[in-house]
This record gives sequence, C-alpha cells and structure tokens, in this order.
Amino acid sequence: MERDTLCKAERLCSKLQIEKLFSGGSRSFSVYPLRVVFMPVKREEGALASILISVSKRRFKRAVKRNRVKRQVREAYRKNKHELLGFLNERTEGMAIAFIYLADGLVPTGEIERKMKIILARIMEKPV
Repeated sequence: MERDTLCKAERLCSKLQIEKLFSGGSRSFSVYPLRVVFMPVKREEGALASILISVSKRRFKRAVKRNRVKRQVREAYRKNKHELLGFLNERTEGMAIAFIYLADGLVPTGEIERKMKIILARIMEKPV
C-alpha cells in the first residue's frame, strides 16, 4: 500500500464504529474550522487510522461546496498523515477519527492544511 494515497481501507464506513465514535468513549477538541472526534479501535487489516469527514448541509446548501470542503480536508489529511501513522505503528491499536467542518463559509486550503498539522499533533499528544 502506497503511503501517499488515501485508500478505501482508510475511510471509516462501519456504521457500528461510527455510532461508537459519537456515542461515548471518544475524545474531541476543536481547531477552528474543524472539530475532531477520535478514539482507539482494534487494529484491522489495511489501515492504522480510518477517517470520516462531515460537512453539514445546513452550512452549505449546495453539494458542490460541501464536496469542495471535503476534498480540502481529505487532501490536508493525506499530505500530513505520515507522522500519525508512524506514531500508531508503534502502538497496538488503530484509531478512528472524524473531522467535522464548523465554519459557515469556505476557508483557503492553506489554512485547512495548517490546522490539520495542529490537529494531528494534538491527537498524538493525548491519545485516549
């Protein structure tokens, strides 16, 4: 598996895991314009960390804008995930992470990338 891609195994698709992530036992914090919810999970084949990106329909009525924001967040994660994956590789468990977009408008890609670096560093600082 190439490290610079974001494959299907790295996406959080399991309804059971998503429910568990939002029901409790997880940690969360905000780095505007993103809120992050994360929790350790049993390591599965393929990915050390699986992600979910959520953009509210209430904030962006048009799917074009919602998809653009998701693309920006996905790209920022893809470019900066290496340290997190290295950190998780040393541990016994994987991680489920949800990124929730909070801003009411579009944010430049550079700013999202800067915030993503901060987020990933904070996740490594205080694992659950």
